[in-house]
Amino acid sequence: MVYFQPDSTDLHTSYELNAPKLQPGDILAISVTADDVRATEPFNQISPYNSSGTLQNTNPFIPTYAIDVNGNIDFPRLGKVKLSGKTRTQAMEYLRSEISKYILNPGISMEVRNFRVTVLGEVKNPGSFPINNDRITILEALGLAGDLTINGVRSNVMVIREENGKKFEFRVDLTKRDALNSPVYYLAQNDVVYVEPNGARIQSSKYTQNTSIFVSVASVVITVISVLTRK
Repeated sequence: MVYFQPDSTDLHTSYELNAPKLQPGDILAISVTADDVRATEPFNQISPYNSSGTLQNTNPFIPTYAIDVNGNIDFPRLGKVKLSGKTRTQAMEYLRSEISKYILNPGISMEVRNFRVTVLGEVKNPGSFPINNDRITILEALGLAGDLTINGVRSNVMVIREENGKKFEFRVDLTKRDALNSPVYYLAQNDVVYVEPNGARIQSSKYTQNTSIFVSVASVVITVISVLTRK
């Protein structure tokens, strides 16, 4: 099966990237850098210097911050900072702008430490997968799960996403190029991807189930007859 079959002769379509937004429950690792290393100490919660006063070559620990139910993190010096609803890039730029009020030319690095997606259904290796960054496509997630089985329906893949405490269901046709414009082409934190079985798989499952029931019933009948004939 071919993914993204062209539905027109225009092969130069521009696709909008739907970057995932930060949300309550995300755990962010944030570090602040600057030419004046000592000036960053209040924002990093740790000192870049060791006990002898020498600058350390590596940072042994990057502070983490959990986005609370109101969409905020409690950041040093800045207090409550609302990051929910922003992309990671937007959040970094916002923090950089705020910290620029205190130090010159700060740099911000940010990682989502608990980002994971779950892939279920007709894939070779279903499961929940931790992601090292916040930019994973539905195709990459399916790749982590070993791709679809031959019985998976590529034209109606379901993605379940939670936003503001509510769950939403999206459908994606991976045989069409328009899938690249789907709001769930780029997956968000805790997205669940479900691949439905095709008709042949459903019929096969019913046959297997009916066969199992028949075998079980037959086994019970044979056992009963065997017991009765012994008397």
